[in-house]
Amino acid sequence: MNILHVDSNHSLLIEQLAALGHSNHEDYSNSKEVIEAKIHSYDGLIIRSRFRIDANFLDKATNLKFIGRVGAGLENIDTAYAHAKGIQLIAAPEGNQNAVGEHALGMLLALFNKLHTADRDVRGGSWQREANRGLELDGKTVGIIGYGHMGKAFAKKLRGFDVEVLCYDIKSNVGDENAQQVSLKTLQKKAQILSLHVPHTELTFQMIDANFISQFKHAFWLLNTARGSCIVTAHLVAALKSKTILGAGLDVLEYEKSSFESLFSDTPPPALDFLLKADNVIVSPHVAGWTVESHQKLAQTIVDKIVDYFH
Repeated sequence: MNILHVDSNHSLLIEQLAALGHSNHEDYSNSKEVIEAKIHSYDGLIIRSRFRIDANFLDKATNLKFIGRVGAGLENIDTAYAHAKGIQLIAAPEGNQNAVGEHALGMLLALFNKLHTADRDVRGGSWQREANRGLELDGKTVGIIGYGHMGKAFAKKLRGFDVEVLCYDIKSNVGDENAQQVSLKTLQKKAQILSLHVPHTELTFQMIDANFISQFKHAFWLLNTARGSCIVTAHLVAALKSKTILGAGLDVLEYEKSSFESLFSDTPPPALDFLLKADNVIVSPHVAGWTVESHQKLAQTIVDKIVDYFH
């Protein structure tokens, strides 16, 4: 097959596809319009998040057999239209699930132990022991919304702690030895920590709003390594100010571009400005699944799935 790569990835992706007899073509700089003009020549497309694959693009991809998205989700692809055209869609959530689980745990422990503020204080010459007194994770109840690859990976990381782990998912019977599946109402009643591991869908868009937050019995800590669009940032800020939410670890933000590759160029919105200055908030640039190891695992997963489907 002729395969077009429009995002750079681990070298093994091209090397192994070539070894299988496929012809690889790379175009990491031309505009979407230029890519559209030649996509009819290709059987496969490999992309991360460079641009959206919409119906207009797919109409021009007359010979496309598959799209491999080197990442966990497919929200930058019109999946329904692609399926209608018989195009196989390949994602790689298995490739970075461990990285996401570790990152979520790291954010939680950093928040509980005030590592970011303690580090800043000491670097500034201030030895603030009482101000940086931490919390212990043991004895807490952790709620996970979205119990697929990422949610399961996070729950597995929690096995070394004396915690109760609950999960909620729209699919039934997904609970396992690491998390008890419960209703959303039960999760909101019991959870003291909430971690989001959901894809971007109509159901999850702006799911965490003022009404959702108000349903929790306890003030809680919020982790989001999923999609920034799941949270209404202004409502999160209001909850942080009222201490309804005690702190937040955010790897993703509502203000990210759809490519996930950048944030903004102008002055940050007031809600984001608050988050960036808050001592009880940790922010990272959408890197939870972006480790040295996952870079290779993601590419290998795509190759393996292409082999499964076409060899």
